[in-house]
Amino acid sequence: MEPEEQARVATLKSYGLLDTPNEPAFDRIVLETKQALGMPIVLISLIDADRQWFKAKIGIEASQIPLSISFCTHAIKGREVLVVPNAKRDARFAGSPLVTGYPLIRFYAGAPLIAPNDRRIGTLCVLDTRPRLDFDSGAAAVLTANAAATMVAVEARGRRRARQEAA
Repeated sequence: MEPEEQARVATLKSYGLLDTPNEPAFDRIVLETKQALGMPIVLISLIDADRQWFKAKIGIEASQIPLSISFCTHAIKGREVLVVPNAKRDARFAGSPLVTGYPLIRFYAGAPLIAPNDRRIGTLCVLDTRPRLDFDSGAAAVLTANAAATMVAVEARGRRRARQEAA
């Protein structure tokens, strides 16, 4: 693993979020995102060294997927929302089992979760089983704002955890 990727994964692990139970703050963010954008699938997705794990989710049963089929690994490469209007027509994703089989993803938009040290630890993403050409800059702004709110919740959780460990 490259040093930059090691540092990114170390940042993620420093929050102690992986494999933890549901928490109201994160469940609320995915629900609000679903309501605001009208998407059937919403995930707070954390990108570990070898898997993508869902801290909060609506519309999908899986709790994790391998990185090899992850859309979100592409989204964390940048700072802006990654939008895939029709995954079946996108060379990066057309052959993915998430597109060719359950859940038959056609649309994806993911906003990176950016830690204060500028490491991107995951995404807040929305998915649909039909292509969407109507995901505009307003929708991207909502997703970006909710991703920022996710990081506020992550940081607050980290501070609470640090206080509990110090006590």
